[in-house]
Amino acid sequence: MSAAVDLQPWLAKSPFVAFLGLEIVAADPDAGELVMQMRFRPEFGRSSGGGERWHGGVISALADTAGDFALIMLHGAAPPTVNLRIDYLRPIVGVAVTARVKVRKTGRSIAFVDIDIHGEDGTLVAIARGNYATVGLPAAGPQEVKA
Repeated sequence: MSAAVDLQPWLAKSPFVAFLGLEIVAADPDAGELVMQMRFRPEFGRSSGGGERWHGGVISALADTAGDFALIMLHGAAPPTVNLRIDYLRPIVGVAVTARVKVRKTGRSIAFVDIDIHGEDGTLVAIARGNYATVGLPAAGPQEVKA
């Protein structure tokens, strides 16, 4: 991982994030990009006995957390979420999903982050945009991403 901030310890800081079992697959602070993966577990199912059919709330949590971690990678601190919008493009089935994050802009007060969620076969299954408060965070420094 080529991140300026070691992100692995951050995964254990929140009991909820630890419960999700997220894995950082790739991190590129210079490009403002991060890839995170989550594996299916029965608690993430849409209904009991429904196979590996993901509940939308779990996907939303992945999108929000992945966006947050992309900004932790740049700022070294966790920003609070201001807004998260997610559009589900198709039912999500399978043993794993991947979030691909692109920081569009991180400014003095707000950061804009796009998150694409892909199914295990690489199909785009959901798209999200998150806004995060950056007031009071350490500056992103030379790797600050601008639109």
